[in-house]
Amino acid sequence: MCEKKYIQQLEQYREDMIKDLQTLVRIKSVDELGIDGDPVPFGEGVQEVFQATLAMGEREGFETFNANNYGGHIEWKVDDAAETMAILGHLDVVPEGSDWDFDPYGAEVKDGRMYGRGTSDNKGPIVASLYAMKAIKEAGFVPRKNIRVILGLDEETNWDGMGKYLEMAGKPDFGFTPDGVFPLLHSEMGVLVFDLVGKFAKTPAGAKGLEVRNIQGGTASNSVPDFAKVLVYSEEGYDDVRAKAEEFNANEEHKIECKGKGKSLEISVQGVSAHGARPHMGFSAISQLMKFMGNLTFANDSVAEFVGFYNEHIGFGNKGYGMGCGLTDEVSGELIWNTGVIDANEEAWKLVINVRYPVTCTDAQVYEGMSEVLNKYGYGVVKKSHDGPIYLPVDHPVIVALMEAYKEFSGDVDAKPGVTGGATYARTIPNAVSFGILFPDEKNIMHHRNESISLEHWFKATKILAESIVRLTDAYQPE
Repeated sequence: MCEKKYIQQLEQYREDMIKDLQTLVRIKSVDELGIDGDPVPFGEGVQEVFQATLAMGEREGFETFNANNYGGHIEWKVDDAAETMAILGHLDVVPEGSDWDFDPYGAEVKDGRMYGRGTSDNKGPIVASLYAMKAIKEAGFVPRKNIRVILGLDEETNWDGMGKYLEMAGKPDFGFTPDGVFPLLHSEMGVLVFDLVGKFAKTPAGAKGLEVRNIQGGTASNSVPDFAKVLVYSEEGYDDVRAKAEEFNANEEHKIECKGKGKSLEISVQGVSAHGARPHMGFSAISQLMKFMGNLTFANDSVAEFVGFYNEHIGFGNKGYGMGCGLTDEVSGELIWNTGVIDANEEAWKLVINVRYPVTCTDAQVYEGMSEVLNKYGYGVVKKSHDGPIYLPVDHPVIVALMEAYKEFSGDVDAKPGVTGGATYARTIPNAVSFGILFPDEKNIMHHRNESISLEHWFKATKILAESIVRLTDAYQPE
């Protein structure tokens, strides 16, 4: 592999890259789901990191664009260029969750890794993209296409901001998002978010058993819930509940905890967070809590029925078979089911579900598949969002260019494009795919506790991004 001038240029940026990434990671940029029309639609944290990133682009001499704080971009504009290549990233992060060994927003560097929410998803890749573009420019190369680093602000929630940004800025012609893993993901499964809902009947007067005051767990549909709790009340005390918890815990890694709350008892459990596209990598606190609740006696039969429904049809399964929607195909494999949030009070309950369905299937098949189970119990569905699947063939020019760049700098000459259950911004523009920046041998801990990034792998990925930009834009060095 020859040492190209823009690759040599990148070696000079290491310390500056680290400092810029630390600046962004130290800003807590969880989307606060603001009101449409608010001058700061996603909250102060998201706004602060957005402004800081635009400032970095301006510092490096690139043009910037702000779509009324719904999103923006940093652009290398080329005279007379007919096309625009985009690198799509996002600056918002999922909530930090609990039980970290590091400050989630401390950006601490230890043993060659930087720790913090957003290091890998997706602030690290944005900083890498900016410096890759800078290296090409300072090395004297001239692209034949505009290069745009798009800054999304609500990728972890509703994607409304990206839609508004694209309306104002226009869609680029092609590109990629460094929001996944190498070598490349040329297909993305369809994504559904919906609520399963039901009501509790009124508790009969004089009924014996526990009364449920509320159930809470999880923070987002696309994260495996790492906590769940239920508040119960009984005039007869809680000795039996505590005894059952002790018996239950004897055979469980994730323990049930019981704590008095006034005259009530709070029953809680900790799980392990993971991305909703990879629920097998986490452990659902909601499912563990419901499993334990299956051992309890409730004063309200409809509460017991709900608990039974959950344990029989959802439980720890993550393929949807228990709900009747276990779809599969040869391209992308089995459907992926994640129960992200539970919210219940004395009158009603809600489960927030995130489903990734196979690329050759439809959302209608998912809903039709669940109908028999839901009708049996009289439960309902509230549809919230849908992103259809995407697919680019392996001989598409974008795929070919990206794969060549990856193989050159990774040495992984046998690498082949893959499929993901994740949903990335590649869905929002034509001819785009997910490309890096994690390597195949790295453990993917996006959305997990102790999210972090290997600095050496990050620098290596930046070289791949620079090479990809050159190839995709036909960049050349004038004589």
